[in-house]
Amino acid sequence: MEAPDVTGGFVALLGLKLDEVSGDRVVIRWQVRPELQQPYGIQHGGVYCSVVETAASIGGALWLGDKGKVVGVANQTDFLRAVRDGELTAVGTPIHRGRSQQLWLVEITDDSDRLVARGQVRLQNLTAAG
Repeated sequence: MEAPDVTGGFVALLGLKLDEVSGDRVVIRWQVRPELQQPYGIQHGGVYCSVVETAASIGGALWLGDKGKVVGVANQTDFLRAVRDGELTAVGTPIHRGRSQQLWLVEITDDSDRLVARGQVRLQNLTAAG
């Protein structure tokens, strides 16, 4: 199975840079910019949710590999600190990887290494056998 291109589409629209991608860890960076802010001039929470889902989905898909595909079935993201500018970094790691589901934790920090958001995504493994 050929891996899908994860650098275009929504990832490109958000300006995400994939620094590290594997089935064990995904690292994504991006710049806070005006078009990604909510009306109060801070990073929109939907961007955090999107990056959390992206990191988990990429890592989960790479871990599952040729056995199938993954789809997100739950995304719970907490917003901890307002960010107006700078670079943000998301690091995704697996909490649980089973036959039918995976659970990934993603922590987002600012350029001062302060935790600004964290989330977890539950993925369903879609395999031919299951």
